[in-house]
Amino acid sequence: MHREGHLEDAYWALRISLGSTAFLAGLDKFTNLLTNWEKYIAPQVREKLPVSGKKFMYGVGIIEMLVGVGILTRKPKLASYTASAWLLSIAAELALNGDYDIAVRDVNMAIAAYALARSEGERQRHAGIPDFGEDAGLERAA
Repeated sequence: MHREGHLEDAYWALRISLGSTAFLAGLDKFTNLLTNWEKYIAPQVREKLPVSGKKFMYGVGIIEMLVGVGILTRKPKLASYTASAWLLSIAAELALNGDYDIAVRDVNMAIAAYALARSEGERQRHAGIPDFGEDAGLERAA
């Protein structure tokens, strides 16, 4: 029981921190209070964008807010896997721009999001909740 309590604490620490960080970073794409996010768009990426850097960052912000809400509410497993992939793609783009220090941090956050998704999967398994990839839901509908 004591070990499970520590695992539950770690799970909630990851869920709250990753969910709120994703949501707030997405929200800041509209205000630029933390930083001017457009400066992180690599020139190779910027020249291929079909929209302005500002509009691109608005789209990024919407995605990040949705992922954050997903982690914090009803779909933490799917949203955490999405956050992990999203953060790895951002890290690759940052590396193209020479922002290696921030890229390394995003890789670490991607690993944390992956760990959260795996933890949520274990929690669902122990609770008897079928995985979103299983056929169990189809049997109930039939």
